[in-house]
Amino acid sequence: MEQYPDNVEFFFPGGQVVKGRQQGGDLFAGFVKPQSEGGLCGLKFTAEHVFEVGDTVNVQWVVTSDILAEPYRGADAFVTKGGLIAAQVSTFDAAQMKKKK
Repeated sequence: MEQYPDNVEFFFPGGQVVKGRQQGGDLFAGFVKPQSEGGLCGLKFTAEHVFEVGDTVNVQWVVTSDILAEPYRGADAFVTKGGLIAAQVSTFDAAQMKKKK
């Protein structure tokens, strides 16, 4: 979380906004929990296309995992300021991933 300032904001689908380094850390801590605990540990994000516009790095990515029935694609925009990620806009929505049954 050192790459984010205290006032970072994360923007997700459905209007979800997570504000602050602590809340962002809590979000990521839940994300990296084992799957048996409701987390998504084991997902592999691979950048497919990266495009910089000013201080914003746009990344189109694909997620693969043994738990997924098919790859899941999305994108993030990382707005940088002073060497830190000041804001992140993401299309990531775990509910849209198709998991194996």
